[in-house]
Amino acid sequence: METVSVGSQGPGFDRRWMLVDENRCLVSQKQHPRMALIETALEGSELAIRIPGEKELRLSSSEEGSTDEGIVWKDTRFVTDQGREAAEVLSRFLGVKCRVVFMPDASRRQVNQNYAPSPDDVVGFVDGYPFLLISEASLEDLNQRLAVPIPMNRFRPNLVISGCLPYEEDTWKWIRIGEIRFKVAKPCARCIVTTVDQSTGEKGVEPLHTLATYRKQENGIMFGQNLIHTTQGILSIGQTVEVLEKY
Repeated sequence: METVSVGSQGPGFDRRWMLVDENRCLVSQKQHPRMALIETALEGSELAIRIPGEKELRLSSSEEGSTDEGIVWKDTRFVTDQGREAAEVLSRFLGVKCRVVFMPDASRRQVNQNYAPSPDDVVGFVDGYPFLLISEASLEDLNQRLAVPIPMNRFRPNLVISGCLPYEEDTWKWIRIGEIRFKVAKPCARCIVTTVDQSTGEKGVEPLHTLATYRKQENGIMFGQNLIHTTQGILSIGQTVEVLEKY
């Protein structure tokens, strides 16, 4: 998509669907790297799911349906179940019983209040923050240290910027992109999902092995910055990033 509308929870419908196990807990690539082979796309207000060897699934953002609980990390929120067909197809592909759930608007998940500008800041099923920003220069610097370069999709940012120095984003406190203002909340601690090749679903040791040699801090191996938006609007590819304040 060339443009995306940013609402209270972040980009429209971003991480509003989640895969859960029999205990209603999040299922992710940490346990099932094969999930990398599942392709998803937002088409209007529907989520298209394309799975190798299976017919395409299309899930509605309708908030109608049976309600239950979904657990993402330590947060439990009420969700709507997305039906038997999606559950059967994904369970068959992953080899584990699971279901797809959707987070309705009324299910409010608060951003970590140690970093949030406002108690009204909320997110969907993201790890913790609505935006993750990484510069192309930072990835290029990392790739120069790796035997085999990796693409940006290993880190799953939703804001990728160019035209700055490597890791310059680490110094920013407040930025603006178009009409949207962002607080740069904290560095992003990276997990083993970054070691999963998103084209094959195979797990390795990089880039964490190399990142640990120069990006390790007390709270983890850091790469990229978590952002919280304080205004809403439209984001478009090619917009200018204005640095309002630095640390």
